[in-house]
Amino acid sequence: MTKRAVVTGASSGIGEAAVRRFRAAGWEVLAVARRTDRLEALAAETGAEVLTVDVTSEADVERLATRVRELGGAHVLVNNAGGAFGMASFEASSVDDWRRMYEVNVIGLKLVTSALLPILRASVAPSPEVEVVDAATIVNITSVAAYTPYENGSGYNAAKFAARAITGVLRLELSGEPIRVVEVAPGMVQTEFSLVRFEGDAARAAAVYEGVHELSADDVAREILHACELPPHIDLDLITVKPVAQSAQYKIHRGPLSARP
Repeated sequence: MTKRAVVTGASSGIGEAAVRRFRAAGWEVLAVARRTDRLEALAAETGAEVLTVDVTSEADVERLATRVRELGGAHVLVNNAGGAFGMASFEASSVDDWRRMYEVNVIGLKLVTSALLPILRASVAPSPEVEVVDAATIVNITSVAAYTPYENGSGYNAAKFAARAITGVLRLELSGEPIRVVEVAPGMVQTEFSLVRFEGDAARAAAVYEGVHELSADDVAREILHACELPPHIDLDLITVKPVAQSAQYKIHRGPLSARP
């Protein structure tokens, strides 16, 4: 039976890599993002369905839900849309940046999940109209920043702490239903994340990863797919994915790794 995954934030980074992983594994995919040109290129390469959506727009999310129903439902939702803006101290940070981060990391998560949850539920409820699978899965992409505060990251910390809390609440509220809720908390991943945060300053973005064998977006996507293809009684509540060189938020080894004598 063909399964379908809906992936937000799919025009680059972890979202794009997840689309490619799901498609390679034989899944139908609806890739969702704001950048139409990138979505169209991804569709041409992978055969994924695409839809231009701003996850912070209620009207766009309603269109998304309608399209998912037209396609025949969904069995997996990957809430990947998110981002960090600015690196100022709490005192000096921009309220506009805070609003942007809260909107995309928290409100977008709320809107998309609430809109698609009835559709996911239908995929595991016996019905003559919908193919039934053993378990539906919601995957929320948070961050190690959802667990460890750090200087000049207060707005992003707050947004990801909130996304983490929502994930836990959702798991409790869905208790007794065959719907898994998975949190994936990546560490240092080579994506557009730092470039966006530093407003296009490529040198500052590159310095974040200097001397570190960081994760690729595909490294994280591999774990997302793995969690969704496990037997239905298994829920990987939390997957923290970091480079070996990143022992903790502040403990990063730069340079070659070598065994102690």
